[in-house]
Amino acid sequence: MDVPMVEQALARYKCDANTAVRFKLVQCENDVFDKGKEFQPAFSHQIFGENETIFGYSNLEVQLYYHSGSLLTYMGMKHDGEVNSKIVNGVEPDPVLSDIAKNYPAGCLSNLDEFIAKLPEEAKFSPMGELLHSYKCSDVEYEIYKADVTTPRLKDYHERLQTFLLWFVDGSSYIDSDDEMWTFFLLFEKRKEAGNVYYSIVGYSTVYQYYAYPDKIRPRISQMLILPPFQRQGHGVQLLQTVDKFYVKNLRVLDITVEEPSSDFLKLRDYVDALDCRNLSAFSPENLRSGFSDKMVRQAREELKINKLQCRRVYEILRLRVTDLSNAEEYKAYRLEVKNRLNIPFQKEKADMEKLKRLLKPEELTATQQTQQERMQYLDQVYQELEAHYKKTIEKMAAS
Repeated sequence: MDVPMVEQALARYKCDANTAVRFKLVQCENDVFDKGKEFQPAFSHQIFGENETIFGYSNLEVQLYYHSGSLLTYMGMKHDGEVNSKIVNGVEPDPVLSDIAKNYPAGCLSNLDEFIAKLPEEAKFSPMGELLHSYKCSDVEYEIYKADVTTPRLKDYHERLQTFLLWFVDGSSYIDSDDEMWTFFLLFEKRKEAGNVYYSIVGYSTVYQYYAYPDKIRPRISQMLILPPFQRQGHGVQLLQTVDKFYVKNLRVLDITVEEPSSDFLKLRDYVDALDCRNLSAFSPENLRSGFSDKMVRQAREELKINKLQCRRVYEILRLRVTDLSNAEEYKAYRLEVKNRLNIPFQKEKADMEKLKRLLKPEELTATQQTQQERMQYLDQVYQELEAHYKKTIEKMAAS
């Protein structure tokens, strides 16, 4: 068989991993066979490589089913056929389930009937840890619990829970759950049916408590995930506000930081912090119009544990909120202030370039320089994107 024919024959055995992998959170046997329960990963490169492709199967479906409370896991797959090694000598299908299993804790089931048989017992699952907050959304009750490494059942549960990170948080990694500096915040849906209570995991967050000289701690939010079936329903706001409130009342906490936040988390954090800061006296409309101040930094840190960098972002959101955009002079003053802040890295770069002029040859220097026009264009683009985000945050605040 010539090369084009071989490639054509093999093409039907390639599939997009993000399409092939199917998740379900289930409570009972009917849920297992309910296609409406399915959701798919956002990423799969941490399992299947940068191309996020699985080779060797026709019409592949990889099944990752979790009991929605206990997270007992079934791992299986089905397909219409495997690649024939006779087409190309030595070609073998990818070891899909073993590749996934390498990243999962022991105890995953590979027999669907066995998984289904265990579901009634798993329904007795109840959350672990200390109940911090409960709320209702669309007449359904939700509860948020705090746990740490000493909490019974937490370690094994977290090992199952963090497997979702591989599929839904880009560049994520597992944490050392034996480290006593970790605190876990678990969000559950709570449903009552026929006198029984059933819990389903909605999302979670992990926070690491760093030491801050001389006698403080600086909690850093490391991970936060709301699972796809529960996204866009306000649960992220409830979870982040609960984490914040837990640390705000701790006198040893200096401020709260975030580890490499995603763009979605930045939006969530800006919204929550802007909501809280708008009620502080330092962020009154008259103070906002007078410019960013140490008083804002101090009050945001003392009352809400917001650090200086985040305080500045919140100031810019709230300042835009009280800016009359129809007043050309007022609007221009706002844009210039934000752009001056955005321009700080460029000023540092300019100073570094002056040093390079004394070390590099002219032709080498030209290759490293960015023109003034290019810098201005980039700065304007960054500003436009930031203002659009700020406006969406303000709209969301108005609707809350």
